[in-house]
Amino acid sequence: MIDVAVFPVGGMGTRFLPATKAVPKEMLPVVDRPLLQYAVDEALEAGIRQMVFVTARGKNSLEDYFDIAGELQAMLKERGKTKELEILAITQLPPGDIAYVRQQEPSGLGHAVWCARHIVGNRPFAIILPDDLVQGTPGCMKQMVDAYARVGGNLVAAERVAPERTGSYGIITPGSADGNLTEVQGLVEKPKPEDAPSNLAVIGRYILQPEVMEILSEGKRGAGNEIQLTDAMAQLIGRQPFHGVAFEGVRHDCGDKAGHVIANIAYALERDDVGPAVREWLSANLG
Repeated sequence: MIDVAVFPVGGMGTRFLPATKAVPKEMLPVVDRPLLQYAVDEALEAGIRQMVFVTARGKNSLEDYFDIAGELQAMLKERGKTKELEILAITQLPPGDIAYVRQQEPSGLGHAVWCARHIVGNRPFAIILPDDLVQGTPGCMKQMVDAYARVGGNLVAAERVAPERTGSYGIITPGSADGNLTEVQGLVEKPKPEDAPSNLAVIGRYILQPEVMEILSEGKRGAGNEIQLTDAMAQLIGRQPFHGVAFEGVRHDCGDKAGHVIANIAYALERDDVGPAVREWLSANLG
């Protein structure tokens, strides 16, 4: 059973300046809710109840977002805004279900995950990167939790990327395949296309065993002089079962400006309230 998820949300979001001067990138909206809300909803759908946010300086709005907005709620109740109160309810989890820890220095994804070690403890845990917004039903993490129930061990969400894009991802050395599962025989962080063992890329969803924290505790630095989660995971291969899960759904790279705009359009088109207007505009302006 996976009951805890780690959300590394300490990044500076420099690709979205100047907006991220004041707004954390995880709080940038897709239609009318922030990326982080989509990530939390995905975790809840998968049966995960404890959320651990690894934050950094200047990320206080993340905590405020999931807090109870007393004055706003009182105003909405006074004005009979029932629908708006229902919308607010999705941002409020039961007391104690969210924990926050600080990553004091930007030392890589592996370091961010390691910062959550005392809360994770000796439990298998999920990792969700809000930048990777996966559109589909059921959600990507629910698909992974279902796969974990079958094979256990360590799992990463896997997606085939264009060969020239391997330098932007952790790449899997694939073994045998069984349905949507591929045995992971190796992991290489951001290889050049000519050096990549495949074009099967790891995206921002993981289920890992707690032993990865022991490896991360060694503080070994890899690509970019950062503590790489991929390097730590690679040391678990052969010691524990390790699989890539080919998820059903569409991934939107919301760490990229174009990807974020596309995600807004894709999600808007699914909505009854805004979809018709967006579709009409696209038809009139794009043919």
